Amino acid sequence: MPVAYVLVPPGATAKTLTAEFARYLGIPTTTRMTQAQITEAVCHTYNTAGIQLVLIDEIHRLNPRTTTGAQAADLLKDLTERIHATFVYAGIDVTATPLFSGVRGAQLAGRATLIDCGPLPARHGNRHPFTDVITDLENALDPQHHRPGTLPRHHAYVHQRTAGRIGSLTGLIGQAAITAICDGTERITKKTLEAIQLDHLAEEAKRPRTRRPSTPA
Repeated sequence: MPVAYVLVPPGATAKTLTAEFARYLGIPTTTRMTQAQITEAVCHTYNTAGIQLVLIDEIHRLNPRTTTGAQAADLLKDLTERIHATFVYAGIDVTATPLFSGVRGAQLAGRATLIDCGPLPARHGNRHPFTDVITDLENALDPQHHRPGTLPRHHAYVHQRTAGRIGSLTGLIGQAAITAICDGTERITKKTLEAIQLDHLAEEAKRPRTRRPSTPA
C-alpha cells in the first residue's frame, strides 16, 4: 500500500505544513510558490502516485485557536477532500490539547475516530501482540551469529524492561544490535539486553518502589 508520512512542524502554518507534504514525495517547490500552488502540486502528485494512506504525526502541535493554526487545520480539511486517501493523525494526549477545540477543532473531531494507543500488552486474548512485534524486529536484523527466536523467548523479560512501550522496545533492541556489531559477537543474548540502559521513563518503571514507613496514629 502506498503510504505517505508527514510530520507536523512546530508552529505549523498552512504553507509550512503543505511544504512537508511536498517534501515527503520530493515535489519541487520554491520560495516564490504560493500555498495554493504547492497545494495543487501536492494533491495532483499524491493522487497520481496512488497514495492510499497519509499518516500525519505530531498532530498535537496543531493549535486551531491561533490564526496560523486555524489556517493549517483548514488546509488539512481541504487535503482530506482532495487527496483520495485515508488520513490517520497521531499525537500525544490530543484530547488535552486545543486540537479539537473551537469551530475548526470540532471539524477535525467530527472527521476522526479517536483510538487510544497505550503500551502493548503481553497478551490479548489468545494472541501475544508484544511477542509478535519482537519477532518482527528480530527478523529485520541480520547479525551473522544470531539465532532466530532468541529474542521472542525472552518476551517476558523484554516486556518487563520496556513496560510494553514501542519506543523503549525499539531502543533496547536497536542498542543491543549495535553492541553485538561493535563487540564482534554478532548475536544478541539476554546478557546483551541486560547491559543496555534504556530511556529514563523505562528505567524509572523498572526500579522497585519502596514503601514509606507508616506513622503511628
